[in-house]
Amino acid sequence: MVMRQPREVFAQIKNTLQQAGIEDAAFDAKCLMEFVAGQEWRWRDTPLEQEQCERLMGLTAQRAQRYPLQYLIGKWPFLDFELEVGPGVLIPRADTELLCETAAQRLQGVSEPKVLDLCAGSGCVGLGIKRLQPTAQVTCLEKSPQALPYLQKNAAAALSANAVTVVQGDVFDYQNELQPNSLDCVVSNPPYITHEEMQTLEPELSFEPNMALEAEQQGLLFYQHIAPAYYFAIKPSGFFAVEIGCAQGEAVKQIFLQAGYQSVEIFKDYGANDRVVMGRKPDKTV
Repeated sequence: MVMRQPREVFAQIKNTLQQAGIEDAAFDAKCLMEFVAGQEWRWRDTPLEQEQCERLMGLTAQRAQRYPLQYLIGKWPFLDFELEVGPGVLIPRADTELLCETAAQRLQGVSEPKVLDLCAGSGCVGLGIKRLQPTAQVTCLEKSPQALPYLQKNAAAALSANAVTVVQGDVFDYQNELQPNSLDCVVSNPPYITHEEMQTLEPELSFEPNMALEAEQQGLLFYQHIAPAYYFAIKPSGFFAVEIGCAQGEAVKQIFLQAGYQSVEIFKDYGANDRVVMGRKPDKTV
């Protein structure tokens, strides 16, 4: 392969990705260039190494097949830090930042709050809360043996050596390991996409773990379990907050109310879609 100037290679990558139907081909091309050639590639006046060109063409071919950009790069930003990601773990998304920010805001003033993150995946929610509330004592629960290594790596790379406790377990029975009134906050971004919705999603989603995306009972299965099952473990005045699909706000709100939570609120993301439901456990249980 003939050695080529960086801007020429960038243009070729962008064109290939445009033809493959990538929505923001220029952004993806830029990310791939930075990944292989470094952020200074724009100002280079020397050609790329042959090995770099070959690697870029290989990555471009994979991306053109709609393989996720995040998996190709192996890491992705979330809030103001980065998380390792790859096949087997759900890719962190900006919408989920709202869950972290909402929960962290409600924890202000609580001394060393105890937080449980269910269906933790990469750890973005638990680690995000830890980032925003450094005194929080966070436990991240994840079942998948494919996702667990990413969670462990991200936890180890967090702000402090004891940033979070990582537990491999099933959300449908982990409540049996908890003590009553022991948690200030439970958070979760569980699977919530319906089978019908799965058929209409962008091709990239087919590479992400189905167990982290799809849920039965019209996408409500996990909420129907975790809202009542973990209620006893939350302290009076503590709260439960979950990410939801944009059409699930009222349904999840009713699940929370039926489980005994009060002051149940629905929060919208920056696209004006329902994205987070939060409910508070009463000060005194009846």
